[in-house]
Amino acid sequence: MQRLYDFVRRHPMGVDSFWAVVLLGASLLWAVQEQTGVGPRLSAMLLALLFGVAVALRRVAAGAMLVLVAVLGVAQLLLDVRPGVADFAMLVAIYTVVAQGGRRWASRLALVGGVVAAPMSQVRWPTEGVSTPGRVFFTLVLTVPFVLAWVLGDSMRTRRAYFDQLVERAARLEKEREAQAKVAVAAERARIARELHDVVAHNVSVMVVQADGAAYVLDAAPDQAKQALETISGTGRQALAEMRRLLGVLRTGDGQESGEYVPQPDVEQIEVLVEQVRQAGITVDFKVEGTPRPLPTGVELTAYRIVQEALTNSRKHGGPDVGASVRLVYFDDGLGLLVEDDGRGAALAMQEDRGADGHGQGLIGMRERVGMVGGTLDAGPRPGGGFRISALLPLKPAH
Repeated sequence: MQRLYDFVRRHPMGVDSFWAVVLLGASLLWAVQEQTGVGPRLSAMLLALLFGVAVALRRVAAGAMLVLVAVLGVAQLLLDVRPGVADFAMLVAIYTVVAQGGRRWASRLALVGGVVAAPMSQVRWPTEGVSTPGRVFFTLVLTVPFVLAWVLGDSMRTRRAYFDQLVERAARLEKEREAQAKVAVAAERARIARELHDVVAHNVSVMVVQADGAAYVLDAAPDQAKQALETISGTGRQALAEMRRLLGVLRTGDGQESGEYVPQPDVEQIEVLVEQVRQAGITVDFKVEGTPRPLPTGVELTAYRIVQEALTNSRKHGGPDVGASVRLVYFDDGLGLLVEDDGRGAALAMQEDRGADGHGQGLIGMRERVGMVGGTLDAGPRPGGGFRISALLPLKPAH
């Protein structure tokens, strides 16, 4: 049954032609039986043939076929061919032209023609043996099929328009969902790239510094070399743990599924970070002002990553014997960060190591992180030498 329905939908003109042939056969049979005389019979057959053509081409040229059946109706009145089976084509033409829509004149012509067809038929061929009220009632009854054909066509047009609107809306929503999914994927990739950059840049930098120091004092101070190797081991494990967490996010979309994954760094771990940098040979002054209190997770992670990236830059670009300071200031409505070093200044180093624009991936990552929480970031060389990074992170999320 479904195959038959699909075939009908794929070949609408073939279906219309089939019904046109059926209508033509019934009309010719009616003309032979009901019409007397050669002239009226030939006229009825010719009209039946043309009505059949109108049914066969109703979807190809609905407006033209409506005009054709209107002309055939007038010719039927003039040739004195009484209404018969072929007149069913008028109902089909009215329904088709209204259902297709897009032709206001055709819809109006169909309605007016359908309303006046029955009265004109009664005037031309009055019903014998029926009183005037009976003729009026009979005329009204004959008008009903024409009006119903028009109403049914209009209802079908409305349903098709509504269905097309639903299809268009569904397609638009699907495109919007795909676009949102792509944006979400891009944002997640950028976030993971920032995380990987922070983890690799900081921990590998510490490991390189400690390895150089261990090699330097290996013979003269074995205890210091052993301590440096232990620091390298601990830093490497920490880097592996954080990278394992990020890879777990890539695999499962949830970094908290496995107990092996370390939690996101927060503000309390900044002191541990500072101590780690001190063990790498950099003097770091760390102070906290205000009353420490729990902060939103995004703010805490952003603060930690900013300090981590800033100290990594100081170690990489500050030169020998660089010193740094880290300040955390708790305000009523936010958290302030200030990281400074007294090295040679980072402008030349950034241009040499990070690109001609003087803004490497580290600073770009900082600005993106701060922007995600609705904060502000200021980074640049200090007037007396060295580099300064200051940030203000609001407690309320960005809208």
